[in-house]
Amino acid sequence: MIPNRFFYGVIFFSLVVCITGMIYIPLMDIDAAQYALISREMLVRNSFLQIFENGKDYLDKPPMLFWLSAISLKIFGIYDWAYRLPSVLFAMLSVYATYRFTILYYQKTIAQLSAMVLATSQAFFLITHDVRCDTMLMGWVILSIWQLAAWFESGKWKYFMVAFVAIAGGMMTKGPIALIVPVLSFVPHFVLRREWKQFFRWEYLIGLLIIAVLLIPMSIGLYQQFDLHPGKMIYGVPINSGLRFYYWTQSFGRYTGENVFHEMSYFTFLLENMLWSFLPWILFFLVALIIRFRDILISRFWLRQNQEWISVGGFVLTYCVLARSQAQLPHYIFVVYPLASIVTAVFIHQLFFTKDFKVLKIVFRWFHFLFFTLLWLLAIIAMHIPFKEISVFVFILSIFGGVGFIILLLFARKWMQVPSILVLCFYTVISINFLLSSNFYPNLLKYQMGNMAAEFINQSGLQKDNIYVYGPLDSRALHFYGQHIFEHRYTSATATLNDILIASSDSIPALKQKFPDLKLLHKGPSFSVSMLTPEFLNSDTRFNKMSFYAIVDLDGKP
Repeated sequence: MIPNRFFYGVIFFSLVVCITGMIYIPLMDIDAAQYALISREMLVRNSFLQIFENGKDYLDKPPMLFWLSAISLKIFGIYDWAYRLPSVLFAMLSVYATYRFTILYYQKTIAQLSAMVLATSQAFFLITHDVRCDTMLMGWVILSIWQLAAWFESGKWKYFMVAFVAIAGGMMTKGPIALIVPVLSFVPHFVLRREWKQFFRWEYLIGLLIIAVLLIPMSIGLYQQFDLHPGKMIYGVPINSGLRFYYWTQSFGRYTGENVFHEMSYFTFLLENMLWSFLPWILFFLVALIIRFRDILISRFWLRQNQEWISVGGFVLTYCVLARSQAQLPHYIFVVYPLASIVTAVFIHQLFFTKDFKVLKIVFRWFHFLFFTLLWLLAIIAMHIPFKEISVFVFILSIFGGVGFIILLLFARKWMQVPSILVLCFYTVISINFLLSSNFYPNLLKYQMGNMAAEFINQSGLQKDNIYVYGPLDSRALHFYGQHIFEHRYTSATATLNDILIASSDSIPALKQKFPDLKLLHKGPSFSVSMLTPEFLNSDTRFNKMSFYAIVDLDGKP
């Protein structure tokens, strides 16, 4: 039994960390800043069906993220937190839907654990500030799975309607994967329960009709922007049909070879990234999967009426589908993290709330005690060594956090009705992520060119129409925070005396030969903050590992 006060406390403080990141961390290039830029341009152009990025046709992700973020920007203003807000709300929805789905099949304690595991996973904290389509997709998908399960169990039409609306919403967020995941989740569940009639229900036709109707606005926009104007070049490839791209090439083309992207196409890539993105629960989850497969073998592939295989089957089959794609990124697997959280919660309950697995319980306790101790040492170091700009007060606060960990390690069992290892899990991951979101990441993003260059431009009062990005240098964050589309000058031959250029500092000597009166207005670091290295984190070696950008006035006049 988990006290409600403890449960709501964990969820509340997890959301505090997410909101802290939403407000204080600047947008990271490339994806999050790109999607924010598209959302802003959608609002400025008042073009909600045809989508553009920096004035050019955009064809990659469906429009739901851009629609909702543009509406948020309209209501609250052009702020990074306003762009993130709809996705953070969907992240909260995913926690709620995970709880409600779990309680259909398990006791309240397991439902509480599943919600807390999801809300305190490293991926959850990441995707509420580095917002991409996957944050919103996760909410739509687990909502649809919960509502479908409720419909299958009760037969009530209200659940059916919400489920297919959610599937349509997910498809307008990231394509057919929003339909594929629920199908992959329920197929093994029905097979193991021998519910063959569930495969042939006439109601599915109505569900598909709901999806088709809701997809009409997006489809109209695609048809108008691309199908009526075939041959537009996207990523160097001519596009003859936007409809075919979204409904086929973007998803299924990853298997047929039609998709232009080819990266990380080996089977264990997603699992390797889960080792950090599903912390601190990854070891619990991997053991849980083994045990669930052992149990289904013992039962001879037969589930009782009150059992479910939606979570295990949905995760495993989705993983296999995604892992066979010719293009993978770490966040692709986040869509089924609610299902992984349920699998993990079931095992955690059996491990710490029953008398099963006595030896395994001791192993898990000692491993995580040592692991969390190491995390706290790294967190204290991260609040002091990499960035001297971080206040001494924060460094002291991190030390107090480590002391709090030791106190809980010694006395949590006496003070709380929750196993001490779980208390330490929640305390460690929430506290460390609060330190990262409030101090580490904001200081790290001071080394990203886009947001810092835009800050200088906004404060200096420079005429933005005269400012150009020079050469191959670019940053989506620059355009978003500058609230302006800065055009390119690719060579010095296209530059004029009236121009102000944002250029790599290495290109300044060549520019100065053509424009001898060139005046340096500003210089700053330009580092890809998503690609951290030990040399960068060491303040003594950082300078030698960074490149720099400069803002220069070519005629040198005030």
